[in-house]
Amino acid sequence: MNAVNNILHPRNTSVRRTLLLWLSVGILAGIVFAGSMIYVQAREQANQLFDYQMKQLVASLPSQSYAPLIPTRPELSNMQEDIIIQIWDSNGLRIYHSHDTSALPQRAELGFSNFSARGTTWRVYSAQLGDTIVQVAQPLRARLELAARLALKTVAPLLLILPFLAALIWVSVGRSLSAVQRAASDVQSRDAGTLTPISEVGVPQEVQPLTQALNALLQRLDTSIKAQRNFIADAAHELKTPLTALKLQILLAERAGDGPQREEAFADLKQGLERAVHLVQQLLTLARQEPGAVEQTPVPVDLQALVHGAISDVAMAATAKGIDIGLRAEKPAHVMGHPDGLRILLNNLLDNAIRYSPQGSTVDVSLIVDQHTASITVQDNGPGIPEGDLSRVFDRFYRVPGAADKGTGLGLAIVKQIAEGHGAEVGLTNTGQGLLVRVAFDRVSR
Repeated sequence: MNAVNNILHPRNTSVRRTLLLWLSVGILAGIVFAGSMIYVQAREQANQLFDYQMKQLVASLPSQSYAPLIPTRPELSNMQEDIIIQIWDSNGLRIYHSHDTSALPQRAELGFSNFSARGTTWRVYSAQLGDTIVQVAQPLRARLELAARLALKTVAPLLLILPFLAALIWVSVGRSLSAVQRAASDVQSRDAGTLTPISEVGVPQEVQPLTQALNALLQRLDTSIKAQRNFIADAAHELKTPLTALKLQILLAERAGDGPQREEAFADLKQGLERAVHLVQQLLTLARQEPGAVEQTPVPVDLQALVHGAISDVAMAATAKGIDIGLRAEKPAHVMGHPDGLRILLNNLLDNAIRYSPQGSTVDVSLIVDQHTASITVQDNGPGIPEGDLSRVFDRFYRVPGAADKGTGLGLAIVKQIAEGHGAEVGLTNTGQGLLVRVAFDRVSR
């Protein structure tokens, strides 16, 4: 029962016990099937043999008429096993019977037939010898018992080797799984910082997919941890500069006198605080957009409403710089995703476009929808990005050398991370009039 429960409840399953149980059941079922086939064949052969003996017995009797014979004593015969013989004359008089309590009918058809009497089935052979009718009968139970004994003698050795086979299965499976146990001991003995691959030497071929998947997971964890460490190191480095600048600006503000000098110092201090706050906000946004950082259920997002909302968010910054934001979003489209994340993506694109476009210029936003995809494009009138830096601007804290605006270097990194989380692709193109950013979504529903 324990083995059956282990199969029904996988959390308690033992490979050894499962294999031992099923192989033992399979072997036992095979032995039972083989015994049944042997029994059937032995029964057929026993019927043929006993039928032949009954024919020979009748053929050996004399064919002339003779007087009634004295029957054998019933206590010397076994009615369940012995052969019964009866002889009738032409007048229907029984002139011989081997048992006083014979159950054979007085009249029987010639040849072989079966009949039941007193709870026993008999096999009867009747033949005419001269003026007499000879009947020979034998209980079928004797034939069936003989066939059963023959079948049991045949399968008995197989049943005797079943424990040996079970022990062999137990030992062989244990030896095969020893490599798995070594791998488990290797993993258990490691600390949290040891992410080297698990050795696959001696691991059974059937278990190798598990160890390979585990090694792939360890490699991904190692890559993720290294990325987190680099991010923390870069963030600490990036925060060090504005915090140092804030400290100097506070000292300058304390030393500044009254009037314009003090106002200028506090203006610089305020600007430095805004840059530090912006950097921290970007860092927090990037951390929240890490895969698995926040469990969110994707919902249908209206891209048309998303674009309108993002433009409203940056309207004041665009107005302050005299930038006109044009919008072309004629067809509605919906994608499965996270509204907050997509809003941050579009806000970052628009913020960059406004930041790098000259005053009095325009920024064009478009929502392009076709049969299966939708794309959001943002075209600015800024200086663009050098071709050699187009692939690097998505790296965290990377800033284009010589750029007029010293941003945090996190805007496009956030955009790319959010886009990848939604299965979208981000492309940058220098159009000659500025930079065109395109975010393409698949599997769009209208």
